[in-house]
Order: sequence, then C-alpha cells, then structure tokens
Amino acid sequence: MPLTDGRRRRTHESHERIVDAMFTLINSGNLRPSAEDIAAEANVGLRSVFRHFKDMESLFMAVAAKVVQVFQPSLTPFESQDWRGRLFEALDRRIGLYETLMNFRRSGEMHAFESEAIRSSNMQVRQILRARLPLFLPPHLMGDVVAFEALDLLLSFEGWMALRDSQNLSPETARAVIEGLLKAFFDAPAAIAR
Repeated sequence: MPLTDGRRRRTHESHERIVDAMFTLINSGNLRPSAEDIAAEANVGLRSVFRHFKDMESLFMAVAAKVVQVFQPSLTPFESQDWRGRLFEALDRRIGLYETLMNFRRSGEMHAFESEAIRSSNMQVRQILRARLPLFLPPHLMGDVVAFEALDLLLSFEGWMALRDSQNLSPETARAVIEGLLKAFFDAPAAIAR
C-alpha cells in the first residue's frame, strides 16, 4: 500500500510540475512552448509529458484551469460603498489581472483557432467579468443596453489588449485612457439624463 501511495504521489507531483512548467514558460514570454521546452522546464523526460497528457490540448486545458484560478482574488467584495468607488476599485482589480495574465492572453490568441480549451477558457473569463458588472454599475444603467455594453467593452480584457498591444501604450497611459473615458461617460449630460 505505501508503495502504491508513493507512486500516486510521484505521479501527481510530475503532473503538477508539467502544468507549472508550461504556466511558467508562457508567463515568462515563451508564448508557444514546445513539449521539449515543457519537459526541460519541468525536469522530466519528454515521454513523461505525454504520459500525463495525451496531447498538447489536454495540457492547455490544465493550464487554462490554473489561469482561471488567478481570477479568484478579484471576486472578493468591494470595499467602497458607492458605485463610483466600486467602479474604480473594479478597474484597479481588472488592470492588475490583465497585466498578470497578459502573456496567457497573447498565447491564447496564437492557439485559440486550434484549441477548444483556450476558446472555452477565454469565454469563461469573459463571463466571470461580465457577471461582475451589476455589482458596480449604477442601477439606472442596468436597463440601458447601449450603456451596459459600452461599459462592458471599455472594461474588457479585449479593450485592454487593444490599448496595450495594438496601440502600444504603457499600462499607465492605457489606464489613463480608460479612466478618462469612464469620467467622460458618467459626467456627460446624456449619461446623467439616462
């Protein structure tokens, strides 16, 4: 029995090392790690990678699950009592997450066409973030489809990536753009009249 338990433990540890290795490689900028890269980083044989994962897609699924876990701290209750405070608290949290997960998103974009796991993970993250909107938007905007969708886009990972990658802005400038748009949106007479 102890031998079986020891084997099981070693198998689990190898499995986790492989997932952690891919996570580390992507996080450090290797957006398309090969099985050889992963084996070297995990300090396991190449055959071991495919003993634990039947293909790269199943490894992507394990890494995607780990990435989704990174979102958990951002789901804690807000400290601010008013909706404006919660809105900017949410913005802080999202920017922190987006910057933390930037390379995973970039890697995901490269693999999404061939990976159901990545498409599913992206959709799951999108749904988590969208479901949080009612917690910090003013009640009078919840029935305004155009305003709701505009704010969802403005606070989205896709919007952040466009500012950071397509427009090549620093995190500070990208944040200033979003803050400026949020203030303009809520301070505009049309927004007040809603």
